Amino acid sequence: MTTYQSALAHAKRMLGALTIAILLVLVIDQFFGHSTIAFAIAIIGLVAANRPMLRMNCTTCGKNLFFRGIFVVPWPNKVCGKCGTDLAEASD
Repeated sequence: MTTYQSALAHAKRMLGALTIAILLVLVIDQFFGHSTIAFAIAIIGLVAANRPMLRMNCTTCGKNLFFRGIFVVPWPNKVCGKCGTDLAEASD
């Protein structure tokens, strides 16, 4: 699995985690009323699920695939913005 494929799989997992977090908050809100505890649990779960993102870096220069300057985006780079390495190709 290439670095890009791994990062893309992580992005898809995060989409699923976000959906589950939103549904959790909506269900708790529907049955028990507004709850900051449910919201806090959802946020903590999303932060924990997103931890692997910090290890998804360019194999050549180490730049993170999800960072664009100071911004973090939900989809990974196919080509490194710093050194130009094609991350979708298998490395030797």
